[in-house]
Amino acid sequence: MAFGKGCHLHLIDGSAFIFRAYHALPPLTRKSDGLPVGAVAGFCNMLFKYVEGMNGGDAPTHAAVIFDYSSKTFRNDIYPEYKANRPEPPEDLRPQFPLTRDATRAFNIACIELDQYEADDIIATLSRQAVEAGGTVTIISSDKDLMQLVGNGVEMLDAMKNKRIGVEEVEEKFGVKPDRVVDVQALAGDSVDNVPGAPGIGVKTAALLINEYGDLETLLDRAGEIKQQKRRETLIENAEQIRISKRLVTLDQNTPLDFTLDELEVKEPDPEELLGFLARMEFRTLTKRIADKMGVEAPAILDTTPEGAEPAAVKTAEKAVPFDHSTYECVRDAQALARWIDQIRERGYVAVDTETTSLDEMRAELVGISLCVEPGQACYIPLGHREGGGDLFASDKLAEGQMPMDEALALLKPVLEDDAVLKIGQNMKYDAKIFSRNGIDIAPIDDTMLMSYAMNSGLHGHGMDLLSERYLGHNPIPIKDLLGSGKSALTFDRVPIDEAVKYAAEDADITLRLWRLFKPQLPAAQVTTVYETLERPMVAVLARMEMDGVKVDRDTLSRMSNAFAQKMAALEDEIHTLAGEKFNVGSPKQLGEILFDKMSLPGGSKGKTGAYATGADVLEDLAAEGHDLPARVLDWRQLSKLKSTYTDALQEHIHPETGRVHTSYVISGAATGRLASTDPNLQNIPVRTEEGRRIREAFVAEKGNVLVSLDYSQIELRILAHVAGIPALREAFRDGVDIHSMTASQMFNVPLEEMTPEIRRRAKAINFGVIYGISGFGLARNLRIPRAEAQAFIDTYFERFPGIKEYMDETVDFAKKQGFVQTLFGRKIHTPDINAKGPTAGFAKRAAINAPIQGAAADVIRRAMIRMPEALSGLPAKMLLQVHDELLFEVQEDAAEKTIVRVREVMESAAEPVVKLDVPLTVDAGQGRNWAEAH
Repeated sequence: MAFGKGCHLHLIDGSAFIFRAYHALPPLTRKSDGLPVGAVAGFCNMLFKYVEGMNGGDAPTHAAVIFDYSSKTFRNDIYPEYKANRPEPPEDLRPQFPLTRDATRAFNIACIELDQYEADDIIATLSRQAVEAGGTVTIISSDKDLMQLVGNGVEMLDAMKNKRIGVEEVEEKFGVKPDRVVDVQALAGDSVDNVPGAPGIGVKTAALLINEYGDLETLLDRAGEIKQQKRRETLIENAEQIRISKRLVTLDQNTPLDFTLDELEVKEPDPEELLGFLARMEFRTLTKRIADKMGVEAPAILDTTPEGAEPAAVKTAEKAVPFDHSTYECVRDAQALARWIDQIRERGYVAVDTETTSLDEMRAELVGISLCVEPGQACYIPLGHREGGGDLFASDKLAEGQMPMDEALALLKPVLEDDAVLKIGQNMKYDAKIFSRNGIDIAPIDDTMLMSYAMNSGLHGHGMDLLSERYLGHNPIPIKDLLGSGKSALTFDRVPIDEAVKYAAEDADITLRLWRLFKPQLPAAQVTTVYETLERPMVAVLARMEMDGVKVDRDTLSRMSNAFAQKMAALEDEIHTLAGEKFNVGSPKQLGEILFDKMSLPGGSKGKTGAYATGADVLEDLAAEGHDLPARVLDWRQLSKLKSTYTDALQEHIHPETGRVHTSYVISGAATGRLASTDPNLQNIPVRTEEGRRIREAFVAEKGNVLVSLDYSQIELRILAHVAGIPALREAFRDGVDIHSMTASQMFNVPLEEMTPEIRRRAKAINFGVIYGISGFGLARNLRIPRAEAQAFIDTYFERFPGIKEYMDETVDFAKKQGFVQTLFGRKIHTPDINAKGPTAGFAKRAAINAPIQGAAADVIRRAMIRMPEALSGLPAKMLLQVHDELLFEVQEDAAEKTIVRVREVMESAAEPVVKLDVPLTVDAGQGRNWAEAH
């Protein structure tokens, strides 16, 4: 039915429905898996009452439910503090937002939201379009902000009170007609939305002024005529603020909508679709009620599950549908792909996976894409398979029966970039980089690997195969079955298409099932906030960083490699002199014979092979006892590692096209939330030795740019001072006192002015060691002193700072009772071995003590990184690397100082507003042509 004269449009304020439903009903969880659904239940009841009332004299011909897309809109660009006072939605409400959208679609009512715009703006635009087309509008809401739209064929309905709101009701509330409501709101402001308005002027005074002067601009122009001094001064001094307030409260009636009013025509719900949704939500009463109303049989609701048993929803929804590879479709043409895209848009989500020729995202070529929309319903789109599949040396010619890559990507790009369609992946950062290199910026995303990590950090790994076996009871096709292994291994483009379909589509199928299982569990595990604010946003941030890479100078590396080789040769000569004979320093067997047979040094023990143990711990113990030869071997080994791992290997990692090194960060690698850098690892470059620091000289800026480094100063000690409540440490950090000198003074009774570098060094080692639950044994190695002396240092430390020992004991007790520890930001780190006996127990306790400290520091820098893209907006700067507490940027030379100021501000306030630390976070900054100069 074409919208025009005689048509009646109903616009439902969906967000208002959700919050009313949430606060009106007691909490309710789905029994099968603990998913909060109370607000969804209330929302569905409200929609059902609404649909039931559609048959009256005021029945709409067209209808839509309008939602807020997110909390950030174009108004935040006008006034960054807009709605800044609003609290975050309750944890158990967040996962219900997408379900209310699903409910709307199940009732067959148009479901509308738009990025950068509020629901009110969409309602304003649709109201204008409807009136201009000759129709009438009823806005189902009591929101005062919408009252500016009333009149000329538009009215409001407060559904809760069944009260109509017309021109008279608006005038009664605001004291002005609807067309002057924005003027009153601009003056009165709004504390809820943080609209500033004019200080001291309320709605009644604002209405008096507007009625007297006619409109806001006239009032401001003639403010000097107002007799009351305070009121006059307020309007004159705050004129610009009032004008900004008007822009904030004025609804945009020209939002860019990609549909017409005709598409909002009222349609009957599909019984199977609606009742199926209600059954999945386990709304027994409502399901039966609506089934009876529709004259159909109500579907069976899943049985509840005894405590400790497997959730029934998992059995039926994720496992009951078999993994039948014969059902997976091979998409070979545009027509078939279009059908899948239609399904994706209909559902609003899709699991997606890419197949490529390499694990290196910067060099990998795209071979195919798999999609899944329902368990068991998946497809694979082959794009780059070669002829002669299965043969390593087959033709490079593309195999037949594939879509042209350009055509497939052009069809997929709109849906993969569509904000209304959720893209689900397992380790989505990899796929995001592959898509980005092929011209697609995939968003928004969910990541099953990161969901598992948020819930189960410390319990098990988060790879797809392990998760599938553990949670779905399904063993995926091993990749080795397709590619083989070793030197004869194929790349995926050599896999026959028929075999690739089974493997690739199964990956997408598994991913979707894991998502359906994990997503509802986040609130029950109380990690929704962790996932949404610390895990998921990191995907886009890191993908961008990794793709930018950092420039590395090959010539500098080559010169260093030669210098290290010469130093190693000199050390070998020294070692041979100390040993009294020549031997292979790199041979543990020969070294052991020299140390323990010839030199008769203590501590020699042989392993199963009959050779002496000569690991770093053994050599460090010997060096701590004053033996030179093991100390020199440790120096030789360090140079050898620097040479092989960095100066030689880094040259191989320089990308032939970009001239830069592109490390990859593992988000879920460490249980504490610390990122891990791989291929190559740029986080383990030693900085305590001169040679290690020199490696950083090879990391350089492009011409006209500089590298800028910003590094948290002693962040873990500061967090320890906060969580353990140590007055002396807190005071020292607040006063900017050198914390290591202060600690040394407290421990060794040495006045600060008499502090020596050696005493300070020992205090520093203890300060940092305590964070890791260091033992006397470990400290002895670090300081190369006898173990008894090291233990005495630790005992003295705990005497001086008893709160630290109390924190450690309380943390271990909590871990033993709960099975996990927690950071200040809610990250859970599970401690499965905390109650173990024997050597494992000591390690588990130390890990439990350290995890909340290291984890909180990791959370802080994650929060800073997530805010960085916005902070760097408009600056010729990009973030390149994260090395634990340090961030490295490449910046146009003349913008370096401005970048430092802006980045430092973000980093030092990164804990807020979630945590207000008792000690300040401080950030050291530097800049230079290379990383060494900047650090």
